[in-house]
Amino acid sequence: MSAAHASTLSVATLLRRLGIVGAGALSAGISGVAIGLAARSVARNRMAPWIIGRASGITSYLLIVALVLLGLVLARTSKTGSARRTIRRIRLHAWLATLALAFTVLHIVVLATDSYAGVGWHGVLVPMGATYRPVATTLGQVGLVSGLLAGVTAAFGGHLPLRLWWPIHKVAAVSLLLVWLHGFFGGSDTAALRPLYLGTAGLVLAVAAFRYAPVRERSEAQADERFLVGR
Repeated sequence: MSAAHASTLSVATLLRRLGIVGAGALSAGISGVAIGLAARSVARNRMAPWIIGRASGITSYLLIVALVLLGLVLARTSKTGSARRTIRRIRLHAWLATLALAFTVLHIVVLATDSYAGVGWHGVLVPMGATYRPVATTLGQVGLVSGLLAGVTAAFGGHLPLRLWWPIHKVAAVSLLLVWLHGFFGGSDTAALRPLYLGTAGLVLAVAAFRYAPVRERSEAQADERFLVGR
């Protein structure tokens, strides 16, 4: 490799990293402003815990949708894409999972400690234990457990045989369905959010159809091997 070519690569790498840092800083700034405006709007409002709990639940749902969509794309493009690109997407997949878990925990804790929500810790921990829409709340509980199962199997995916962890990891689709039902039937503002729920459901179905369309470039065995690179 010539010195000029190496210098070009180093400059490109530096610019890419600066872009990532800049995007992160911009995202943090926008998030800070949004959080500040939200805090101001709910200050001294007895509905504040419910608003925060509902907002964190919707955020968690959208992150889970993004997580499943990226997983579908990963499963498809790992058959044809480069190994480096696949590794980056796997890392993004893990980051989205962490964010989704964080907002889910916030959603649970806020609603469990809010007397207005009518859920309580008993409703959070015991199926059908909530006084507020117990069926929808229980669907959320089961969705959380199945999502954690999918996440744990992915975390150990590089250390377990593919035939063992991969089928278990696919319960992520079940988790998304249960979370969708939980949000759709559990939220008192579902009428306003119906376009969001229906739109995201349609998007996931479309990407799933793309995922399972035939791919001729590589065999399943080659795709499975590439998918595990970097774990």
